[in-house]
Amino acid sequence: MNPFNIILVNPLINLLVAFYQGLLWLHVPFALGFAIILLTVIIRAAIAPLFASQQRMTKKMQELAPHLSKIKEKHKGDAKKQQEATMALYKLHNLNPAAGCIPGVLQLVVLVFGLYPALLKVLGVHTAQALQTINAVLYTPSLKLTHLWDPNFFGLNLAKTPADLIGTLGWVILLIPVATGVFQLVQSKMMMPAVEPKKEVKKGKQEDFATSFQKQSLYLIPFMVAFFSFRFSVGLSLYWNTFTLFGILQQYKMHGWGGVEQWIKFAKSKYTKNG
Repeated sequence: MNPFNIILVNPLINLLVAFYQGLLWLHVPFALGFAIILLTVIIRAAIAPLFASQQRMTKKMQELAPHLSKIKEKHKGDAKKQQEATMALYKLHNLNPAAGCIPGVLQLVVLVFGLYPALLKVLGVHTAQALQTINAVLYTPSLKLTHLWDPNFFGLNLAKTPADLIGTLGWVILLIPVATGVFQLVQSKMMMPAVEPKKEVKKGKQEDFATSFQKQSLYLIPFMVAFFSFRFSVGLSLYWNTFTLFGILQQYKMHGWGGVEQWIKFAKSKYTKNG
């Protein structure tokens, strides 16, 4: 048996079913959708310290970026001296970039090998046989499901994809992948420093690979997330949007709007000019 099923997937399914049964007992409508939201919030809160640790490391790396650029310029063509000076800088600021990767890896393991497959199994319950598969991994008889759950959430079938629903609901269903992409874009931009225009890289000056990749991924990743959310079930989009919105709130609490301040200032200047 897959060890991730024992350690992550099955416990998360049990937790989700427990939330679902509790919401049913409280006569809350759209219990499955709200159970997914509740589970996502709980998981996001549980890994919040990992996220905070990763963000602190990212901020330190951003603060050291000018010093790293000076080291590259000073020891241009000498990779060994560059490495030595870089490690000395990290030691001076008590920074270990390798350790900063650990929180991100742990988050990825929980999400990719735990929450994501758990939701896939839950949203795949369309028949009595699939229901028995879920019941087989539940820990107590009190959690056992006696009937197929209603997958509808405010008129949307959580098990269907926007691509499936576009024929019946029309182009309005595209608001789901669009919103998913926008939320991801906002969170990605918030993770960037609030750079003033005068500090930006001048035209004609070659950017390093990291800076170039960061700028490209800012728009590429949200576009890919939006595309996947069009092909994946609405229930997975519900989980992803809840997860992202929670991340935006945590990011704002820790570091404010970050890179989004550039957009806010630009919008204000346009509004003032037009007003």
